[in-house]
Amino acid sequence: MSLADGWRLALGTLTRIPVRPPATIDRATAGTAMLLAPLTALPAAGGVTALVALGREGVLAPLAVGLLGVALLAWVSRMLHLDGLSDTVDGLTASTDRERSLAVMRSGTAGPSGVVALVVVLGIQAVGLASLVSVAHGPWLAAAVVVASRAALPVACARGVPAARPDGLGATVAGSVHPAGAVAVGLLAAAVVWAVALLPGFDLRGLLAPILAALALAGCLTLAVRRLGGVTGDVLGACVEVTLAVLLLAVA
Repeated sequence: MSLADGWRLALGTLTRIPVRPPATIDRATAGTAMLLAPLTALPAAGGVTALVALGREGVLAPLAVGLLGVALLAWVSRMLHLDGLSDTVDGLTASTDRERSLAVMRSGTAGPSGVVALVVVLGIQAVGLASLVSVAHGPWLAAAVVVASRAALPVACARGVPAARPDGLGATVAGSVHPAGAVAVGLLAAAVVWAVALLPGFDLRGLLAPILAALALAGCLTLAVRRLGGVTGDVLGACVEVTLAVLLLAVA
């Protein structure tokens, strides 16, 4: 069944939660997995919600909440997205030649550019989570942005966005999502953030957060297609981390 296989593929790929391998991995299964990607973030979102709630109760200092939050997100995802961010930045800064950039990304080693990117993005995420401790609905807003950040995956895998190379995770999922499905998941994710952010009253930051995140995602994809010829598994991970950082920065 495509739905069950898609769920297993999404959960097994994007989290460390053990699941039975999907019976079939084809384009339909890959597309379903990407559409279900935001739901795989629910366990991590629950953990982050608890951390922010503990911060609000004074059990944890805000800075501890931020650092433990990004550590939890990295652990649950097996650092898959962070590795993608590091490799992508290293590849884009190593050379203007497409093949050379892809070769650097494939190497898997973290260069200075990738390390700086990790420090900056994780720093933004940690400060953003820490700032939510002082917000009445901060725990729920933290959960909302974590789940919404994974909506970057179906958008990045929509038809029309090519794969940068013929093998790897990117080639498996690139172009596997119908544009209508990608738009629907993206709008649903934005609606979740808006619902939580605007719950206590009008908040311009909460209103702008999904819009700014969408612009950042569009920028990442445009750069990847122009410089690399399309997306790879590393690019997809970078899209998730950048989207989360922008969401947290906007609502902070």
